[in-house]
Order: sequence, then structure tokens, then C-alpha cells
Amino acid sequence: MSEFSITRLSSTEENFDTQLENLLAWESVSDAKVNQIVDDILSEVKQQGDAAVVSYTNRFDLTTVSSMSELELSPDRLTDALTTLPQAQRTALEKAAQRIRQYHEKQKSDSWQYTEDDGTMLGQKVTPLDRVGLYVPGGKAAYPSSVLMNAIPAKVAGVTEIIMVVPTPRGELNQLVLAAAALAGVDRVFTIGGAQAVAALAYGTETIPKVDKIVGPGNIYVATAKRAVFGAVGIDMIAGPSEILVVCDGKTNPDWVAMDLFSQAEHDEDAQAILITPDVDFIDQVEASIRKLLPTMERKEIIEVSLRNRAALILVQDMDEAIEIGNRIAPEHLELSVEDPQALLPGVRHAGAIFMGRHTAEALGDYCAGPNHVLPTSGTARYSSPLGVYDFQKRSSLIMFSADGASDIGGVASILARGEGLTAHARSAEYRIKK
Repeated sequence: MSEFSITRLSSTEENFDTQLENLLAWESVSDAKVNQIVDDILSEVKQQGDAAVVSYTNRFDLTTVSSMSELELSPDRLTDALTTLPQAQRTALEKAAQRIRQYHEKQKSDSWQYTEDDGTMLGQKVTPLDRVGLYVPGGKAAYPSSVLMNAIPAKVAGVTEIIMVVPTPRGELNQLVLAAAALAGVDRVFTIGGAQAVAALAYGTETIPKVDKIVGPGNIYVATAKRAVFGAVGIDMIAGPSEILVVCDGKTNPDWVAMDLFSQAEHDEDAQAILITPDVDFIDQVEASIRKLLPTMERKEIIEVSLRNRAALILVQDMDEAIEIGNRIAPEHLELSVEDPQALLPGVRHAGAIFMGRHTAEALGDYCAGPNHVLPTSGTARYSSPLGVYDFQKRSSLIMFSADGASDIGGVASILARGEGLTAHARSAEYRIKK
């Protein structure tokens, strides 16, 4: 392992705000070349349907298929993947699915209505989406946990049909991904990926039905395609690199903290891992643990680049300041690695998921804690939330006026409509006013 330095910051430095801003800066917008490639693919799939999808799949995934029928997996194939899993993997997958389903059941919203004194009824009708597309990375970079985290909330919400797309470069299929699809109740699976898969889901082809929303992670081409089709369909989010922020009082085992930082840094070179603590000696201890443990990691080259380019060890004056800086960062994953995390919780305003206490490793949330691991990144936790059942439900307002209610409120509507110069609006309401 080459020697490298990890950025250290102190909140008392005069230029700390600028340093922090530079550290957090991330530009996820695709360049012009990527946008042009994606636009061409979207246009071709929209016009040529199955033929374009087959052509792009053969080109990018190095396959030799001649029709879409060769790119759809049968339900039996999914079931076989589950039944032939090694027992330990199947048990773990089933336990994770059970916990994820149990947590998301708590998120379900029900329709409601109430009746006013004059008989007017107002309310809200909650309806699941009809059809959802789930993008899953394929090949060696396979994530069965993403299948569970995306498909189970959709099923809990009552989505009628889930169409999963997963690329299989050189025909490489991941059994765990297929088993997770069977366990989560995915209805149809197509072995396609990239922008062409997003286009097929968004616009529909002769074989692949058009969906209402596309969810799931992907590379820059997938993210760019999702952004481009938004409006024709809904999307979950445009995710940036993985992030972890550990707020620690200096009393957690430094090896634990170092490994927690690694757990996100190993995702890719652009991932960001940050420690905030008021204990300068602890910063030294954690850095020593990083240097001791990094050579033992299988993905040490990726971790090293991530730590060198985007990590930071931040010294603050006290825990209150640690939480306030944490709110400025608005991290995807926030670990409160302290003795009494409940005491700090009221101060936390912006975080995708909050891991409370020394024993709560962020990695548990990635797989089997129960809450969703699809989380806002790049500071978007300031205004957005984890993926959940609510992302697969839509709400319709219910309005039914009684004759008395229409007469009474019609006068209010008339005044406001005439104030806006919309006479037809006003007269429409006035027709219902009792003389």
C-alpha cells in the first residue's frame, strides 16, 4: 500500500467553511458525450422497440440473441434459483426479506375521509401504482439486497406488476439476484441493462410493457437515462456516490470506526467517508487503525483512492457542533457512535438513515436491519427521504359537496375567482348557490 494522506479539518480554522464546502462538492451531471449517447439510445428504442433493445444488448453485453424471447427469464428459473441456493444463503436472504417486509408494512397509508356538519365529504384515496420497473446492476457487480429493498416496498404498497431488468454481460447471471427476485415477488425479469433497458421500461416495446415508475441503481448511463425519461415515468432519485458520516465521542473502538468508514469507501473511488469528533487523540487512533487495517482489505485500492480524495477527519469543539456540522453535510448514512445517541437525536435534522449507538454498524442497514437502504445522497437529505412504500402509492383528493355546502363555499370560490379575473370559474360556482 502506498503512503497517502487523509484530509484533516478543524472547525476552529478560519477557512473551515470553505474547506468543508470543497470537500462535499460533487458534480453528478453527465457530460455532453454521455448525454448524446443516451439520447440516441432512448430515441432508437422509442422508435424501434424490441429490435433496438436486442441490438444494443448484443453490442454492450457481448451476447448473441436474436429476439426478446431469449432475454426473458421464466418464473421457474427464478424459483429454481431460490430452491437451489446454499442453505445458509437462503436463510439469510429470507431473514432479510422478512425484516424488510415487516418494517415497510408500518409505512402503508390508507385512504381516509371525513364529513362536515353540512354533509360535505372530503378525503384522500390512496392507490398503488399499476406497474413498476426495477433496474438491478448485473454481472459481477450484483446486489440481491437492492432487489429486496426496491421490490418489497412496492409489493407491500400493492403494486400489481414489477418488471425487473438486469444486464447479464457475456451471459453472466447471479443466482442470488434471481433468488431475491423470486423471494420479493418480482413478476417478470428481462436480462437487459443500460440506457436501453430504461428506455424499454419508460416507453414500452412489443414485449416489455410501459411502467409507471423506474427505481433502482445503475451506472452513469442508467442515471442519465432515468433523468431523461422523468416525466414520461416517475423515478426514485438520481443517486450520487455512497456516503458515511461517523459522529463519535472518542470512546468507540477505533478499529470499528475505521471499518465503518471502509464499508462505504469500498463501494467506489468517489464514495465519501467522514469522521467528526471533539477528541484529537481519537483522530490519531482512527487514522492508525485505517493504516493498520487497509492492507487486509480485498478492495484496498478502491478504498485508498476514496479516502485520499474525498475522506476527512474533522475535529470539532464539542458534540453539539458535531451535530450541527453533520446537518450541513446532510449525509446518506449517519452513525451516532456515542453512549447515549437518543440525547443527540433531537438535534439531527438532515440524514438519510441514522445508525444509533456503538454497536449499530451501517452495514446492517445495507442488508437486513429492515429500513430501506435506498437513501438520499449529495446533501439531498435536506429535503428528501429513503425509498419507501409511499413511493409506490399515489394520493387522490376526494371532494363531495352537499347542496348546502356547495351554496355556502360557492360564494367564497366566486369572490376569489372574480378576483383572479376567471369569470367562468366564478359562474360555475355561482350556479350552485341557493337563491
